Order: sequence, then structure tokens, then C-alpha cells
Amino acid sequence: MVKNIGLKVKAPEKECDDPKCPFHGNLKVRGRVFQGTVTSDKMSKTVTVKKTRLYYVRKYKRYEKRISTFKAHNPPCIGAKVGDVVKIAETRPLSKTKSFVVVEIVKRANAEKE
Repeated sequence: MVKNIGLKVKAPEKECDDPKCPFHGNLKVRGRVFQGTVTSDKMSKTVTVKKTRLYYVRKYKRYEKRISTFKAHNPPCIGAKVGDVVKIAETRPLSKTKSFVVVEIVKRANAEKE
């Protein structure tokens, strides 16, 4: 049974029994929603997501790139890999460094190579 999480995202086709999954478990999403690129998936059920933004430097009247990294829970039904563009949503703290969960894969990494 897939439940509505309150965001306009496409629910995953696969089922999972993860209690920390916002679609099949009892995890609620709230707060900020970001889009970023997965840079690491070596941890168990966790991915590192990189978000790039432009910051204006008034002294030089130019923009510089700034990068933020977030650790996000990766439910088995979603299964994001390195290079995927994903949408992550804020949730309660899941561990010392994790406060986000992957809710949708916007673009797969292997789709660019084809």
C-alpha cells in the first residue's frame, strides 16, 4: 500500500518493508525539499547528495559556485545510485548526520550514456 506523503512526486513501483520509507513505512516528511546529484552510495541505505548553488560576491560583482552536501536515507524501493539526480525531503533526524530522505529519482545516471 503506497500512501500519499504530501509532495507532488511519483510513488515507486517496488514495495519495501523499510520502516524509514516515507511511502511504505511510518516516516513523515516536512520542511525543505531539494534536488541534487548523488555522489556516493557506499553506505548501507544512505546516499550523499551534492547541491550546487550560485553565491553573489558583492566586492567582485561576480558569482561563485558553492556546494552543500547532505546525507539522505535511500529506501530499498527507490534505490538511487551514483550520478542520479534525486529529490530529497527533510524529515526528523534519522541518525547523527541524516535528516533527509530520497523521495524521487528525477533522472537516472545511465540514461545520459544512451
